[in-house]
Amino acid sequence: MSTEDVVRKSPIVNLAEEAKLASEGVKAPGHAILSICKSLVAGGVAGGVSRTAVAPLERLKILLQVQNPHNIKYSGTIQGLKYIWSTEGFRGLFKGNGTNCARIVPNSAVKFFSYEQASCAILALYRQQPGNEEASLTPLLRLGAGACAGIIAMSATYPMDLARGRLTVQTDMSPSRYRGMFHALKSVLREEGPRALYKGWLPSVIGVVPYVGLNFAVYESLKDWLIKSKPFGLFEDSELGVTTRLACGAAAGTVGQTVAYPLDVIRRRMQMGGWHNASSVVTGDGKAAIEYTGMVDAFRKTVRHEGFGALYKGLVPNSVKVVPSIALAFVSYEMVKDVLGVEVRISD
Repeated sequence: MSTEDVVRKSPIVNLAEEAKLASEGVKAPGHAILSICKSLVAGGVAGGVSRTAVAPLERLKILLQVQNPHNIKYSGTIQGLKYIWSTEGFRGLFKGNGTNCARIVPNSAVKFFSYEQASCAILALYRQQPGNEEASLTPLLRLGAGACAGIIAMSATYPMDLARGRLTVQTDMSPSRYRGMFHALKSVLREEGPRALYKGWLPSVIGVVPYVGLNFAVYESLKDWLIKSKPFGLFEDSELGVTTRLACGAAAGTVGQTVAYPLDVIRRRMQMGGWHNASSVVTGDGKAAIEYTGMVDAFRKTVRHEGFGALYKGLVPNSVKVVPSIALAFVSYEMVKDVLGVEVRISD
């Protein structure tokens, strides 16, 4: 699908056209609103399925990110998964996944709607410049729109992400346990104050820009290159197959998460700050792990005490889950889309 088609088929663009037609006395159907709702349902289901499938790797990634360097329990992907299985059983592999899935639907909804709005607004402003009247969305414009959508969606659902992180980290040996997402949110609010709900928010905001931006830029650039260059004569038309799009999406996700990963590590560590009940973030003598006064302080102390490599703890399981997660998201979304009759893809 070309950028022109994306803009033309955007539900937000359709809404704008319907409003214009309504102002001119022409009756237009409420088709666009229904299309948005169906797309959000499909996207939410796809996100939940894909996240659940890679939940063990997601939990291990977070445990690797925040474990105390003086009390190593998880030394790698295979060893870490075996350790979780032996100490917490099958359910331990999926700890925190319910909270993770609970935030997928609103996060996808806000991100989708925000991206469509931002894309249309940025493109409209760009076309106001002389010589750009017929311009279409470029990778750079998509980067900006994706960054805006990512920041808005992340900010709207950040407390749930913090609760999910803490539920994921706690184990059966934790002195005090959260019983669920809402209990975690209430406990944090009561014990640590409202500001604690947004611990690690700044590195998250900074990390969203390269992550979401590069996802769009790399994905679109790869698709354009494959369509235009037709390497080895593999492609004869202007549309790429599902397998090729999956490969492009996997490459884009890998590049984006690798660049933004250190900020994700810092975010997780800041989220755990002030919480002394996770066995993975306390020392052997029961004392709390290192406290951080801010993002820069977290970077400095992490590198000083554990080395630069600590900024990429958990990268392997995170990278391993990128490809199956994206693949399952696409397959699940297509299945739900066929059932509901969705016409516009969230990925577009």
